[in-house]
Amino acid sequence: MTLSIRPAIADDVPLIASLIRALAEYEKLAHEVRFDEAVLREKLFGQNNGHGPYAEVVIGEVEGVAQGFALFFHNFSTFEGKPGIYLEDLFVQPEARGSGLGKALLSHLAALAVERDCARLEWSVLDWNEPAIGFYKSLGARFMDEWTVMRVDGPALVRLGAQLGAQAGNSGAIG
Repeated sequence: MTLSIRPAIADDVPLIASLIRALAEYEKLAHEVRFDEAVLREKLFGQNNGHGPYAEVVIGEVEGVAQGFALFFHNFSTFEGKPGIYLEDLFVQPEARGSGLGKALLSHLAALAVERDCARLEWSVLDWNEPAIGFYKSLGARFMDEWTVMRVDGPALVRLGAQLGAQAGNSGAIG
């Protein structure tokens, strides 16, 4: 069986979108998928006000057929003083599970992390996803039990962002 990993290109956006939707179905979160493919294309492959793409994507293929993907971006560890890679999404189509593609995708990202002098590769996993948890543990991943993910989004994000202007007297400075 031939496995290959390749960087995604802008023409892959429909494929990436379909894989994201398949992942959301698997995670029972399809109701939370709201992206627009044109915006996804811009954020993944555009310049975004001169800052470049916000994330990178690699496509995993089995026998030349796209069967999975990994979407990731750099974060930064102040304690390590180095960047890291944060894996936002990893997905392998059900028919390709057991082919080694998931491990190949993670191994590819680990090699990128080493090549880019990153301190770590990290990601989150849903607590009910026992098959994924077992797989990740078999690769040497460990739980970060002392950490809890926090999120501000939607209207709460807008409200929080608006508070800066109010506190700074709309000057942008915090005193």
